Amino acid sequence: MTPEEKKNKLEKIAREIREFKGLDIAKNCIKAVPGEGDPDAKIMFIGEAPGAEENLQGRPFVGRSGQLLRQTITESNIKIDKVFITNIVKYRPPENRDPSLEEIEACKDWLDLQIQIIEPATIVTLGRFSMAKFLPDAKISIVHGKGQEIVFQDKIYFLVTMYHPAYAIRGTSNMTEFKKDFANLRSMAINALKLRRC
Repeated sequence: MTPEEKKNKLEKIAREIREFKGLDIAKNCIKAVPGEGDPDAKIMFIGEAPGAEENLQGRPFVGRSGQLLRQTITESNIKIDKVFITNIVKYRPPENRDPSLEEIEACKDWLDLQIQIIEPATIVTLGRFSMAKFLPDAKISIVHGKGQEIVFQDKIYFLVTMYHPAYAIRGTSNMTEFKKDFANLRSMAINALKLRRC
């Protein structure tokens, strides 16, 4: 699939997400947040759900924790315009509460399609909810910053589990841990791409 074909398919999914009213959070949001980035991205970041600023702008990770994420990606020598960023839930839960199982399930097919279309070599989960999509029995306190090969939709991906940037903002030690985990991301992603090409 060419980058242009990928772009068109992702735009079709984005339209479906914006038009969907099958959840209370979809009916009540200001703007849906389908995700954004390079349709041919080799690295895909998946968070949990949009926050207040994302709800206003219709873009993922643009609030305080999002600015930290984007800054840390850049500091890791990864080009921000060459990645794709999204969430497992595409609408803001009220009061920034955790997404419900019903909300995660309602948005599941869209995320699965986004992964299938983009075909990133590396998937980076941000927080325990997105981690649980791929590693339902894992504890983020144990697996954060680590990478492993997974089979998803009959394809092999390199999965890296990270703390959510909102966690990093809560304290100096959290921030140190978050930045340390990101320090090796670029080299892991490069190795994942090399393995895919073999």
